Formats: sequence, C-alpha cells, structure tokens
Amino acid sequence: MSLEDDIQQRSFRNLQHKSTVNLLYTISWLNSQISPYFKDSGITSQQFNVLRILRGQNGKPCSLKLIKERMLDRMSDASRIVDKLVAKGFVTRTTSDEDRRSVALSISDKGLELLKKLDFVDDAGVEVFKNLNENELGTLNELLDQLRGSTKRKR
Repeated sequence: MSLEDDIQQRSFRNLQHKSTVNLLYTISWLNSQISPYFKDSGITSQQFNVLRILRGQNGKPCSLKLIKERMLDRMSDASRIVDKLVAKGFVTRTTSDEDRRSVALSISDKGLELLKKLDFVDDAGVEVFKNLNENELGTLNELLDQLRGSTKRKR
C-alpha cells in the first residue's frame, strides 16, 4: 500500500513534504511492529534501549551522560527511565564517595536475565524488513545516513 492510501492523502506540497510525512509515518509503523514484544516484559522500548547500552558496557559502569549520548530517542527523559529501571531492579546506581554528584550506572544480573529473554527482538526486527533485499537495505541505510548528514554521497 502507498503512503497516500495509508493516510488517505492524495497530494503533498512537494517531495520533501511527502518524504517527511513518509518517514514519520514509517517510524510510527515500525514502533507498532516492535513494541508488542515488550508488553509482557514490563519495560518500554526506551528502557530496553538503556538496558542494551548498559549491557554493551561489558560490566563497566557508565554515567547518565553517556546513556543520553547513545540513546536512539534522544528526546526521552533518560533520568526518569533510569529511575524506573533502578526501581525494578534492572539497573544499579552507585554514588561516588569522593564526588556525591558522580553516579555510576550498571546493569544488574536481573537486567541481564531480562535482556537474554528479549534477545529475540533483534530477530523479530529482521522480519520487518522482509520485503527488502540486501541491495535495497544497503541503499536505505546509505540514504538515511546521508539524510542526517552522516556520510558524503558516494556515487
């Protein structure tokens, strides 16, 4: 189905407008495809992202600033998300004796167990892209990087 059919809009001001609407609509669609996997786990996709960041630290504690820098949704309130994960026992927070403002965050054993149960989400994410071949996926990633100004055009 086309974007026009999905949102029942026949025209756009220009291609940039259509592309913006298409990306926003696709982000919402993608979230709706993946978010049900978190329903039974008691966490949100943003909390899942924070846990994965902490697991990627390989046991080395990190700061809230590092988590904010690495989050996929940088508009999220990382402090609130971490507080909820600490309350659920998935994250531990350690305050420095030398500097009470310095807080180190680590994933707990309980958090690691939860992520192990949710590792299938990566495989489920692959299913979302089943309609695209390897070349199309490469082009999609290249275009998205280019859109954000992350790479120079290689063609």
